[in-house]
Amino acid sequence: MATPIATSQTILVVGGGISGMTAALEAAECGKQVILVEKSPTLGGRTALMYRYFPKLCHPICGLEINLRRLKGNRNVRVLTLAEVSKISGTRGNYAVTLNVAPRYINENCTACGECAKAVTKEIPNPYNYGLNQMKVAYLPHKMAYPLRYVLDPSAIGTADADAARAACKYDAIDLNMQREAVELTVGAVIWATGWKPYDAAKIQPYGYDRYPNVITSLEFERMADLHGPTGGKLLRPSDGKEAKNIAFIQCAGSRDENHLRHCSRICCMASLKQTQYVREAYGADGKSTIYYIDIRAIDRFEDFYLKVQNDPTVSFVKSKVARIAQDGNSGDLTLHGVDTEGYHRYANVHDLVVLAIGMEPAVKGVDIPAEIIADSSGFLESAPGGSIFGAGCASGPLDVNRSVQHATAAALRAIQVVNKSASTEAS
Repeated sequence: MATPIATSQTILVVGGGISGMTAALEAAECGKQVILVEKSPTLGGRTALMYRYFPKLCHPICGLEINLRRLKGNRNVRVLTLAEVSKISGTRGNYAVTLNVAPRYINENCTACGECAKAVTKEIPNPYNYGLNQMKVAYLPHKMAYPLRYVLDPSAIGTADADAARAACKYDAIDLNMQREAVELTVGAVIWATGWKPYDAAKIQPYGYDRYPNVITSLEFERMADLHGPTGGKLLRPSDGKEAKNIAFIQCAGSRDENHLRHCSRICCMASLKQTQYVREAYGADGKSTIYYIDIRAIDRFEDFYLKVQNDPTVSFVKSKVARIAQDGNSGDLTLHGVDTEGYHRYANVHDLVVLAIGMEPAVKGVDIPAEIIADSSGFLESAPGGSIFGAGCASGPLDVNRSVQHATAAALRAIQVVNKSASTEAS
């Protein structure tokens, strides 16, 4: 791999989700040279794994397709996938950056024909469906993958599958000799857009995520509802494949809790309100959704959507923090125990499936970056005054897609100011 040309006039964007793509494109379309790095094999982040946006319930292709088209047509952006930042040193306007780039084992000759996937037999858990199904060791991450190129999982190297994939490729795209590389860059500003990760639901012991197969997270449910997901869009219980028609949505699963995440994750209420509509679409009047909540946080333009869901006869609301979940060993059904604070009566409600509206925490913590970046009590990044490393999107706090895009645009403008000032200083 050729080392990209980078100078103090270059902006480095770390993270290729919707925030990183936005920041990179905004800066590039202002004429700046940008290097966009992403640790996974494809851009798009978690947005590409969503089934629908709220509140309009349109598919993420509505936004991502436009950004991918802009990216393909802009020569100011250099994209490096399977790349992670290992170190940043230096001062404002002049940083030395070390990247570690992992091998893809498939080069630019790939046409995404899929013959390599047909040739291999080994399967691994599919991270793009949160491990709900298996995928081949030669794979295309998903239908919206960019670059549109297959990946050969490292576990296949040295096995018969690797040789079979290479033999099946008609384009000489399989390169089993690829090695991990270290890339050194000089950049003027850094936009840190590494996004978020779901809180580990297994830590919420009373809900039994690690014990009961029919307790899943909101992210897993999102993939389940997708036609390209692990169940082909059918809402099926993991335990027995039975249609789940009576579904509980538990809010603040890990959020607003001193034992887990202190902060409000902001997107969870709207995500669950949206997902009740998946149940309605799947089953009509035969489906039932129950939302267990502390508060419903649907502000600004989202309140109309909230009111629409409130008026849906298939959706019920229980104002309660669920105390615990118990599973029926024979049926696999789940009983939720708690106290309804509107009337203060105890309940023991039975459901087919429980969906935890899981909290958000920053995806990257503890990387070796300069002291000008600080973290808040939850680990989200805060930019120090006078610095030139800027958090963007969910790296800086819990945000929905729309607000992440706005935040990333602001970060790009701040980075442009830094490199413009550096250019003026150098010229004088």
